[in-house]
Amino acid sequence: MDEPERKLKLQITQSVIVLFTVMAIIGTLFCASSFAGASPGKETIEPEMSSVKADVMKYGLIAAAVAFGLGAIGAGIAISHVGAAAMGAVAEKPEIAGQALIFVALAEGLVVFGFITALMILGKI
Repeated sequence: MDEPERKLKLQITQSVIVLFTVMAIIGTLFCASSFAGASPGKETIEPEMSSVKADVMKYGLIAAAVAFGLGAIGAGIAISHVGAAAMGAVAEKPEIAGQALIFVALAEGLVVFGFITALMILGKI
């Protein structure tokens, strides 16, 4: 095995070890609260939910998911068409790259509108 190949394998091994170490530390820090049980002297009170409130919440969650999902799908379609046209235009005329980026960013705005709409819906339920 030559020297560059050995260095690459060593770097990959070190990267995997560091990745698993960081994952273990983060898992220990953030999942500790899920293993903590409720104190035995205190009772937890769960609010009762009526069937009407459950239906409203169900349809509200569906509406928020549809608003965000359709916004993301629409933005993906728009970016695919605008991005392809923009890259073709930039290939022919490189000085219009800034204008092309603006058009791609405008298409990305659809996701933001869908996200804001979903947050507004979730704020109401």
